[in-house]
Amino acid sequence: MKLDIILVLDFGGQYCHLIARRIRENHVYSEIVPHDITTREIQSLNERYNVKGLILSGGPQSVYAENAPKIRREILTLGIPVLGLCYGHQLLAYLFGGEVKPAKTKEFGVTYATVVNHDLILEGLGHTEKVWMSHGDTVFAVPEGFEVLAYTENTPVAAFKHRTKPIYGLQWHPEVIHTENGMQMLQNFIFKICGCEPEWSMKGFIGKAVDEMKAIVGDGKAIIALSGGIDSSTATLLAAKALGRNLTAVFVDHGFMRQNEPELIKQTFSEMGFNFVAVDAKNRFIKRLKGVTDPETKRKIIGEEFIRVFEEEAAKIGAEYLIQGTIYPDRIESGFRRFSEKIKTHHNVAGLPTHMRFKAIIEPLRDLYKDEVRTVAEMLGLPKELVHRQPFPGPGLAVRIIGEITEEKISIVKKADLIVREEIEKAGLQESLWQYFAVLTNTKSTGVKGDCRAYGYTVAIRIVESREAMTASFAKIPYGVLERISTRITNEIPQVTRVVYDVTHKPPATIEWE
Repeated sequence: MKLDIILVLDFGGQYCHLIARRIRENHVYSEIVPHDITTREIQSLNERYNVKGLILSGGPQSVYAENAPKIRREILTLGIPVLGLCYGHQLLAYLFGGEVKPAKTKEFGVTYATVVNHDLILEGLGHTEKVWMSHGDTVFAVPEGFEVLAYTENTPVAAFKHRTKPIYGLQWHPEVIHTENGMQMLQNFIFKICGCEPEWSMKGFIGKAVDEMKAIVGDGKAIIALSGGIDSSTATLLAAKALGRNLTAVFVDHGFMRQNEPELIKQTFSEMGFNFVAVDAKNRFIKRLKGVTDPETKRKIIGEEFIRVFEEEAAKIGAEYLIQGTIYPDRIESGFRRFSEKIKTHHNVAGLPTHMRFKAIIEPLRDLYKDEVRTVAEMLGLPKELVHRQPFPGPGLAVRIIGEITEEKISIVKKADLIVREEIEKAGLQESLWQYFAVLTNTKSTGVKGDCRAYGYTVAIRIVESREAMTASFAKIPYGVLERISTRITNEIPQVTRVVYDVTHKPPATIEWE
């Protein structure tokens, strides 16, 4: 029996993959395809699946700009239901002859939409809906044959539908958690409009990933980059399942790990039954980063140095393949798709050097989000304390130090990070949080310690809630906990005179500072 599938046409938006992720959460299979997919390609997919709907993603372009990505017009004649989101919403209006132009007031973040027609896509929703916007252009008039479903204060056409065809547009992003009833909107499209059956699950993922690695590596050898975080740990167990003794896990201590973490990683993974190597590379990393202040340059240097260490270790055992725990948010923020914006380079994606001595780099988790990775980790039997660890960037504390990295700064941020973790966990808040850590800023300010003037660093505390790291909200931590963190940091770290709390959502910020 063929599975139903919803295709997400990729226009380079930051949340493109999140749309597919939300569809899968409803047990309906979804794949991301190029925005210019042909009718022939859709018909080919129909041989394996039942293509029940198309969703046009958001994107950073303007629909009227030169070389702006477009769909093939014949796609709209197939009779398959279509839903345009943000850029996709504007594109549908533009293609059918509606008016799209720069908004008088751009909308970024939460706003409120007034619903004037609860057609199928907005069925079951209220008269006023809390939605999340991120757009500079706006649909000012619907094309002939369409009607308005909702508007906002600054957007006269925030949602529309075709009067006779299953074609819909939403200016907001229902896939992000900040749109209060976004899942209901997507469910309306998936089930009421497209008529999908909820028959898909992730149970087949492990077997598929294992078979893929076996097919690529064959009888060869591979090493895997193991940092001890949930992504690389899960990828390691998958790779061990596929390759057995032909796999060597390599842990590189670059000097930017959290307090006591290298010892914990060595103890945990040296007892797991596969080849494990720990490399002390602290001196070479700090030497390469001397005098570097630009965050993108930092990430690229770290990415290159990681690869050089892995090449050296691979040469020792004759391994020709490198396996990484790269997940989808890493790739999306690095701007790996044609029309996507690069938010920041991840050391294991765009930070990799051009020339590498590996036949291939294998990324078994490349299409998964963090919570999906945790599901796989639990299925593989990874210890609970590793499954639920908070995410930690591959470059480590190097991207939590603003400006040049020095031994003193590393020491400061390690101590501050430990204090944050201890106080959050002492208060029992860790299970409701996505990440909690300290950032050493490059700002100094005057303070008073022991009745004497002090001039020291400012530490920023970043604590967020999230589901998949593509969006996040700052956590409303009790003031008593924040006070204990601030008091301990300024008391226990002499070089720090001030502590601030970051109250910025993602977007507009990212979770990490660099």
